[in-house]
Amino acid sequence: MSVITLDDVSVVFHEGKRTIQAVNNVNLTVNQGEIFGIVGFSGAGKSTLVRTINLLERPTSGRVLLDGRDITQARGRELRDIRKRIGFIFQSFNLIGNVTVEENIIFALRAGGWPRAEWKQRVSELLALVGLESKASSYPSSLSGGQRQRVSIARALANKPEILLCDEATSALDLETAGEILDLLRRINHELGITIVFITHQLDVAKSIFDRVAVMEHGRIVEQGNTFDLFGDPQHPTTRALVERYLGVGLPAQLVPDLPAGDLIELRYKGDSALEPLISQVARTWNVSVNVLHANVEYFGTQAIGTLVVSVDGTDEARQNALRALQDNVFSYRELDRAALAAAAERDAERVVPVTQTPTNEGERR
Repeated sequence: MSVITLDDVSVVFHEGKRTIQAVNNVNLTVNQGEIFGIVGFSGAGKSTLVRTINLLERPTSGRVLLDGRDITQARGRELRDIRKRIGFIFQSFNLIGNVTVEENIIFALRAGGWPRAEWKQRVSELLALVGLESKASSYPSSLSGGQRQRVSIARALANKPEILLCDEATSALDLETAGEILDLLRRINHELGITIVFITHQLDVAKSIFDRVAVMEHGRIVEQGNTFDLFGDPQHPTTRALVERYLGVGLPAQLVPDLPAGDLIELRYKGDSALEPLISQVARTWNVSVNVLHANVEYFGTQAIGTLVVSVDGTDEARQNALRALQDNVFSYRELDRAALAAAAERDAERVVPVTQTPTNEGERR
């Protein structure tokens, strides 16, 4: 069942004489209890779009519906009641620095109209949920980034929301801490049944927890669907660029001068397929040499998307037969250009400045 519907939503900003179309006729639905992701490069309009859901950013045109009810024009008490249903987690934590963790959470409880007598118990419940039972009297400045984000999550959950909006909630954290926060959000989704809308430019996040995903570019949704299917077989150039940046296997520059003879091919597979038996079979059948030069496998949930770069060498006829066999049995096949790889390796080498060449006097500096 759909809990959030955006119907032809647009947001236009005016800066002096400039008109900026931050969100452009977006249509999407988010189902009850799912983790829905919105991804795209910086400036795509993701943050503006997600803020229309709780009307922190009011649409210039179009409608926002919660459980089928149009809330776009909500004001006053009606808007306050709507926002109690929607928690918000910020990239920068957005905590009050001069009060304790407990008081940060109480701030949300007071705004939500909770009886004072229940504050202590509710704070204890929330801190236990996020694993910070011992930090009630600590100040945000004494906490790590991950701990601060846990406080932000506890505060966002204070009024028992049905929806949780996450605006780049892990991009300010290191990889290990980000993974812990994603695990916590997944647990909150499963145990509490809270619908999560998460915006990010990081496909690590997408592959870890999104059920479905929409890709944004220049304020528009250009592609959306099941996470594995969308990233396994992207159709739009923006989606393909995101996937290539994440799944693409670039040969290390130091390997390029010594690449073995033969055709250089990038192969990609998805799902339960595997390339190792295929490569062995092709090598035996056509009497060719197949060398695996570089590889990468990423799991979206329990399903894999793998990429290999191989060289295939042999007689002309055998090599062509082998290449056709490979191409027929993978979902993505791309021939790599040796000259382009060599040029890229040379550019990378030129960017490296040896530390031993630090200028020692003014003349050398000039």
